[in-house]
Amino acid sequence: MPIRVLLADDSELVRRAIRQLLADRPEITVVGESTDFAHTLQLCKDLRANVVILDLHMSDGNRISAREFKSQLPTESRVLAISVWNDAETKALAEGYGAVKLLDKVSLGTHLIPSILEIASPSGENHGTDIQ
Repeated sequence: MPIRVLLADDSELVRRAIRQLLADRPEITVVGESTDFAHTLQLCKDLRANVVILDLHMSDGNRISAREFKSQLPTESRVLAISVWNDAETKALAEGYGAVKLLDKVSLGTHLIPSILEIASPSGENHGTDIQ
């Protein structure tokens, strides 16, 4: 059964680039896309996403708090946070949203697919966060 991925980024260009990276991977299926946090939560529930690729800095006028997002996230959904920044504040924000991993957008080409496979694997379910 393929890994069900939800893309959440307010940039069409970034979502398109991620879709392109994942296009040739039969074990990964992009099941939906979102441009804001509230819609992302709803799609997680509706689409039963295994991995949510979540841009931490979406410009969202109706932004919900990290605590609210994390508390409403379905247990089967694991967050792979992405950001152009990789500083202490961004790492704390990623943890607040329930992310198990944080990638900077520059490294997506080399680290995205291995990260998805890692956090979606049954053995990855018991790992803590990998935000360093």
